[in-house]
Amino acid sequence: MTYVIAQPCVDLKDKACIEECPVDCIYEGERSLYIHPDECVDCGACEPVCPVEAIYYEDDTPDQWAEYYKANVEFFDDIGSPGGAAKLGNIGKDHPIIAALPPQTHDL
Repeated sequence: MTYVIAQPCVDLKDKACIEECPVDCIYEGERSLYIHPDECVDCGACEPVCPVEAIYYEDDTPDQWAEYYKANVEFFDDIGSPGGAAKLGNIGKDHPIIAALPPQTHDL
């Protein structure tokens, strides 16, 4: 099991979750953040600090955002398991599900 970052993060990328993650498993794409499913230790530190409630435990992801589990997993198909996001920075791409979305607006 792992945590999933869903649609509310798209075009926001607050990054409070990155600061809380003890294992550096939250990676930055062009428009969204992604949790590496093999590096996540399911500690849950990221979930309560997200200002837009975009992070869900895999089994608790709302049905409307179920495809974001797939996006979080498949995002890492090309890069594998680098062993930490800090050394990579912004990867400069997104999963096709996120890339296809229109620009998102946020009210914090």
